Amino acid sequence: MPVDLYYVPGSAPCRAVLLTARALNLNLNLKLVDLHHGEHLKPEYLKINPQHTVPTLVDDGYPIYESRAIITYLVNKYGKGSALYPEEPKARALVDQRLYFDIGTLYQRFGDYFYPQIFGGAPADKDKLAKVEDALQLLDTFLDGQKYVAGPNLTVADLSIVAGVSSFEASDIDFKKYANVKRWYETVKSTAPGYQEANEKGLDAFKGLVNSILKK
Repeated sequence: MPVDLYYVPGSAPCRAVLLTARALNLNLNLKLVDLHHGEHLKPEYLKINPQHTVPTLVDDGYPIYESRAIITYLVNKYGKGSALYPEEPKARALVDQRLYFDIGTLYQRFGDYFYPQIFGGAPADKDKLAKVEDALQLLDTFLDGQKYVAGPNLTVADLSIVAGVSSFEASDIDFKKYANVKRWYETVKSTAPGYQEANEKGLDAFKGLVNSILKK
């Protein structure tokens, strides 16, 4: 049976899944979810994902949601032995730490700062921006002397974090002033398989959405 991915192209979490699938050379059956018209709130979607979020993966009838759970699942099932999600306990723990840092600190703080401005018309909050800058400084520290966020090899932590950090380009956050983050960002862009197709196209869609909202 095909592996279905319910997604929205501009969503950073969705792009993280697309990047992981490309790194595994795994073909996904893409199913676009129309959030604007409430497709994610229909009974048939709520049946597979009560949180009514994207992305949602359905593999042989088994639904998984939360992007970081999806990407680790994909490597566990379709990339056994892959460096994308190493099996050695300490190496895996470091990847997990970076993923939890992403969802609990870095991407969360970006969302807390930027999304109320775009989707709620709220003014920029300097305190929230300071928290984003603090998270970027932590990421810069993690990358000191490291090629990737969890060591010498590209992992799902890089793919998740780069999907989120690239979204910063649609905002006023200058993440490239952090030297290690800038170097890492360019490295991932040039080494992640299918980066242009899996992330850049969706990022352009996200930037287009932000620009259209700001023009109103």
